Amino acid sequence: MSEINLLQACELPEITYRGTLLISVLSSLGQIPIPRAKVVVTKTGLPDHPIGTYETDSSGQTGILSLEAPNPAYSLGEGEEKPYSQYNITVSAPDYETTFLSGCEILPGEESLQTIRLVPLSAQSPDTEQVVMIPPHTLYGNYPAKLPEDEIKPIEESGNIVLSRVVVPEYVVVHDGVPSDSSAKNYWVRYKDYIKNVASCEIYSTWPEAAIYANILAIMSFTLNRVYTEYYRGKGYDFTITSSTAFDQKWIYGQTIFQRIDYLVDTVFANYLSRPGVIQPIFTSYCDGRKVSCSGLSQWGSRYLAEEGYSAIEILRYYYGNDMYINSADYISGVPSSYPGYPLDIGATGEKVRTLQNQLNRIARNYPAIPTLATDGKYGPATKNSVKAFQKIFNLPQTGITDYATWYQISNIYVGVSRIAEPGT
Repeated sequence: MSEINLLQACELPEITYRGTLLISVLSSLGQIPIPRAKVVVTKTGLPDHPIGTYETDSSGQTGILSLEAPNPAYSLGEGEEKPYSQYNITVSAPDYETTFLSGCEILPGEESLQTIRLVPLSAQSPDTEQVVMIPPHTLYGNYPAKLPEDEIKPIEESGNIVLSRVVVPEYVVVHDGVPSDSSAKNYWVRYKDYIKNVASCEIYSTWPEAAIYANILAIMSFTLNRVYTEYYRGKGYDFTITSSTAFDQKWIYGQTIFQRIDYLVDTVFANYLSRPGVIQPIFTSYCDGRKVSCSGLSQWGSRYLAEEGYSAIEILRYYYGNDMYINSADYISGVPSSYPGYPLDIGATGEKVRTLQNQLNRIARNYPAIPTLATDGKYGPATKNSVKAFQKIFNLPQTGITDYATWYQISNIYVGVSRIAEPGT
């Protein structure tokens, strides 16, 4: 055997890593799924080599796709290699504009959720195409550093309503640019969706859960400080927060959401960070800790601390001090009925169960894979099966038990399908 052939024979086979992707196609007019939409997926940079063509089901979903992804070590260290692969998605359906999305992100061993909203065709735009471009992740790309701010804001009499308690808003209005850019578009975004988007822009879901949780808490407290203090409205602007990393935190229209982040936000979305004697959520500055340093949380540092066994609150106290603690908002806006305070399962009865059944039946009109129910206020096998079908569609653990995350996701979808259109659309 020649020397070249011997070397070839001794080479180890190249390891192929994979992640998964679930594509959901909705109408831009609300939480309305679009069945039988045509979905074409290609690797970014290779548009002439489709990976596959798919058709959405009655819930507007493709089913889970398995796609190539980079070495997981890339997203766990601070090297220069891109830690995610990117894919382009083209979606078309009768009576809707075709949408082309570029840059869907796939991490190894993780599930990505990509929602694509189709715009109905009109007489004014019979053949137009919507193009959505996802720029580099903040930990990989280059973005402006955050300008320093005080963590507790003075509340001045400005003619605006100052909240007497912390409220989780139904929506935040995101200004897609720096505050002074009057040409930048404002987007009305549901609060939970905003947090999921920012977290998926700012950190990787391959990190330990304690690090993800700590970063989500910092992101939520940052956001609720803007809401509570009416920071931008007090300056005469008509939005809640910007997408500029120099002023706020990164939000990207069409951003891929990582499933682990999606679920964790569902379980803790009413939380924020507090200090003793201070009502307002703390303005929790943070940065990547590699390209940019700051006085707050280091994103990469939080990952290393989690690897060493630190819990989320221990990570937060490492960066913000030992008097930082986790609080919960008094009120959640836009929710028809609050969580009963305990999980609902077989044997539960009463008005909360009846409310749940009514909401599931309304959702089932748009998502027929969810079985309809008798609204008898009794949590029996039929209700459990309906909840399980809902959980499958909306990426929750399929237990059939209505826990905190499931209750509020059902409320969120119920409100979405009950409205003709979302604000700002």
